[in-house]
Order: sequence, then structure tokens, then C-alpha cells
Amino acid sequence: MAVRTHTTSQGEMWDQLAKDLLGSELLMGQLIAANPTHADTVIFSAGVMLTVPDVSPQPTLFPKPPWAESV
Repeated sequence: MAVRTHTTSQGEMWDQLAKDLLGSELLMGQLIAANPTHADTVIFSAGVMLTVPDVSPQPTLFPKPPWAESV
């Protein structure tokens, strides 16, 4: 499988990138882990090439309430 990359635009941030590229800002940690040399960056300048990891489906953060189990 080909490695996916993303070249940043001025002002992009990790949470926004995770939402746009991975589908959820909650996956920001996986995006940062795939790009450790940029882990200290808060706001990106234009032209930074990032690796976009393949991510597993987002885990459920909260269990379903008992009344929703049969739904």
C-alpha cells in the first residue's frame, strides 16, 4: 500500500488535520505518533510534509446505556 502524505497549509493544527485526514480530531495522537519530528509543532507553516497513518476504526468512547442495547 502506498504511503499517504499531506502537505500543510499555513495555520493548520493537529486537531484540524486529524479531523480532515482521519475523520476525527480524537485521532490526533495517532497522527502525531506518525510524525514524531513535528510533535512539538502547534501551528504549522505551509509546506510541511506529514505522513498520514492508516488508522483502525475509532473505538467507542462510552458504552451504550442499558436502554439502548436492544436498539
